[in-house]
Amino acid sequence: MKNNYDNIAPLYDRLSRLVFGRAQVNVQLDLIHSIAADSRILIVGGGSGWILEALAKLHPEGLTITYVEISEKMLRMARDRNCANNKVVFVEQAIEDFEALQNSYDVIITSFLFDNFLRPKAEKVFGHLTRLLASEGLWLYADFYLDPNKKNGWKKGMLKLMYKFFGYLCQVEARNLIDMSPYFQRNRYQMLFSSLHYAGFIKGIVYKKSKTGPE
Repeated sequence: MKNNYDNIAPLYDRLSRLVFGRAQVNVQLDLIHSIAADSRILIVGGGSGWILEALAKLHPEGLTITYVEISEKMLRMARDRNCANNKVVFVEQAIEDFEALQNSYDVIITSFLFDNFLRPKAEKVFGHLTRLLASEGLWLYADFYLDPNKKNGWKKGMLKLMYKFFGYLCQVEARNLIDMSPYFQRNRYQMLFSSLHYAGFIKGIVYKKSKTGPE
């Protein structure tokens, strides 16, 4: 199955910290402070689920979370996390096949998700998720980033190695990083906050969905 991290699920977090230190963790911690109490949250591709414990520290109760993850092994790890008194529903499914468990969500979290996709799937998933997000809802987006105003030599080299590694072990279908910012712009999302880590290679953004939707 494509884009499935079962083969390295027990090692993924350790590999991330070995290569990036806490950069992938810290960028997500920067973003979740924008989440209000009692929010309805959709987490897509949350991996081992450490983010659930971070959310529980921020809001020990009142959150309603739908956790969608394609990897059965990752999902098993996430189920063992301490979610405090928050309500969490776990769904083992590719996000493009996911049918919402409620009408809309106040917050959507996609961390290092879109770097897995070829453009047609990225566009499909973006459209699917934007329909699930409530008007004026927040989209917490984190991923790798190539600054168009810089040469990015070592970053491009690292991406190439990563795509080879995860393409072989996890059947990641992508070979290039897609710039998702134009999709947010066309759909009239407002950027509320941004954060850079790892010499600007890792970027997090809090987007707010417009009342009026795309132009």
